Amino acid sequence: MNVQVAQNLATAGVGAVSVYFLREWFKGGVCTSQARMDGQTVVITGCNVGIGKETALDLSQRGAKVVMACRNLELAHKAADDIRQATQGNVVVYQCDLANLKSVRRFAQEVNEKEERIDVLINNAGVMMCPYSKTEDGFEMQIGTNHLGHFLLTNLLLDKIKASAPARIVHVSSRAHERGQMDLDDLQWEKKKYNSMNAYGQSKLANVLFSNELARRLHGTGVTSNSLHPGVVKTELGRHIEAAIGPLKYLLYFFVFFFMKNAKEGAQTSIHCAVEETLKEESGKYFSDCKEKEAQPLAKDEGLAKRLWELSSKLVNLNES
Repeated sequence: MNVQVAQNLATAGVGAVSVYFLREWFKGGVCTSQARMDGQTVVITGCNVGIGKETALDLSQRGAKVVMACRNLELAHKAADDIRQATQGNVVVYQCDLANLKSVRRFAQEVNEKEERIDVLINNAGVMMCPYSKTEDGFEMQIGTNHLGHFLLTNLLLDKIKASAPARIVHVSSRAHERGQMDLDDLQWEKKKYNSMNAYGQSKLANVLFSNELARRLHGTGVTSNSLHPGVVKTELGRHIEAAIGPLKYLLYFFVFFFMKNAKEGAQTSIHCAVEETLKEESGKYFSDCKEKEAQPLAKDEGLAKRLWELSSKLVNLNES
């Protein structure tokens, strides 16, 4: 706490002081690693706004070449310009729409051909609690974007990642995975009534299951795979929440203004998983506030993770790829 803040708190009321310290507590963990990333290449999905952009900014400041994989090229180029101006770093933009497997394959082919290495892959992009819709390939939008798109992308980049070892793969999941249930018989919500919150929880559970199964498959390769909860973050990701929760939005707004993390705070655990030296050989773990945490029991079910992998492989035609 700096001197000016201390002086302000000394003259403030008890209520203001309480709110200040509550706000500080809700900021959560901070990545303290000073690790440099000179000569390394980082691929980040969905990083033109929010925690993805803040993650890209931080890693660029550490000397990494940042490869931005974004759906909206106009916004991505603007974000890249912002990052270059702030860091004088090497930032490149490729188009990648995770809701379109053809786009994912084009991106992976282009990166595999043009980039010499991939030291860190951060699967950051996602959608949250959106109304029912389908991806270009006919998948329910949340499982299609948050899981299946990243599942295919990761596997298509895996040879280059392994060739760059030691390397890391980081999956941005959510605490919402704790409420998730994995219905492998109706992954696309075609048989039951759609619930956007439950569909989001399922997609985030899929992120952790995928990360853990990938960690088992990568054992001994020098490539680690970990997942994380970024915190409750005030970003554009939550634009569909109002429609999903109805009147509770007013209570949520109070929570947003006082306690939700901003994008920089929300990016800290992603950055931690990407650079923290003590995590060099840690794999198959789940993190929150820059600390290892226990994922829900279902997320650690190896049999479920293997079945999800097999189903995902079929849905995205991985063997054909």
